[in-house]
Amino acid sequence: MTRPRFLPDNFTLAMIATVVAASLLPCTGQGAVVFNGVTHGAVCLLFFLHGAKLSREAVVAGITHWRLHLLVLLCTFALFPLLGLALKPLLMPLVTPDLYLGILFLCMLPSTVQSSIAFTAAARGNVPAAICSASASNLLGIFLTPVMVGLLTAAKMTGGSPWESALQIALQLLLPFIAGQVARRWIGAWVERNKPLTRMVDQGSILLVVYTAFSEAVGQGLWHQLSWASLGGLLLIDVVLLGLVMLISARLSRRLGFSREDRIAIVFCGSKKSLASGVPMAKVLFAGGALGAVVLPLMLFHQLQLMVCAVLAQRYARRPE
Repeated sequence: MTRPRFLPDNFTLAMIATVVAASLLPCTGQGAVVFNGVTHGAVCLLFFLHGAKLSREAVVAGITHWRLHLLVLLCTFALFPLLGLALKPLLMPLVTPDLYLGILFLCMLPSTVQSSIAFTAAARGNVPAAICSASASNLLGIFLTPVMVGLLTAAKMTGGSPWESALQIALQLLLPFIAGQVARRWIGAWVERNKPLTRMVDQGSILLVVYTAFSEAVGQGLWHQLSWASLGGLLLIDVVLLGLVMLISARLSRRLGFSREDRIAIVFCGSKKSLASGVPMAKVLFAGGALGAVVLPLMLFHQLQLMVCAVLAQRYARRPE
């Protein structure tokens, strides 16, 4: 049987099921300690596999395109946060303070790696440049995101100083990634042949982090604090943010004289936000009842960006050779 078009993909359904499970059967006490340990190990394994999978040749091929990379990084770490701050008077009436904190956190996260590259390839864009830009964004985000969060939302942080948080995140994300790059010469070909394994670890680690985060948030009364109006306002905000960044990045790249292939890479890399990096970072930077509300905007944005970019990639791909 063919899959009905109105149904979300399996990962989206799994994430919804995970939130429901955490709401009905949250892990507490010793169970929470065990789940946190398993989650930490899964995230480390995820970034180790990403390090082993990333081709150095592709990075070298795209690394010289510095104007493209600079524009992507400016969209990711400057345009997004500026929009989040500038739109605050319009956003605050629509959501709770904790949800707005989650929106700001979303705006300061790095770009995705897998989906940015996949959509750029599907749209026949500059894939080597996309690999380089998305990877650089993720690595820089390990240090930039906690520092920016510390500067803009210091009163809400619970994970120590921004530099301590950056070091903790680097140990959890960057160190396994470097280890994977070192091990690539021995296991790189095996990882390439077993891409379903990377996908399983990728999605499984996200689901584990979402479950532990929402379990903690449910214990603090998350769903008693949120209304349907706040959730609707949050979805509207995510739509506006994604639309503005995609429009501005497309117009800027055209005005600066980039080729069509480069513009495709800029739009897809500059408008994405990483769920795989964002949820573990949130767990380090925030704690308690705010954690669930902080990751909720990112979860909605992640699904929204995938759906919008899938349609856009198909439209780009239909252009003549």
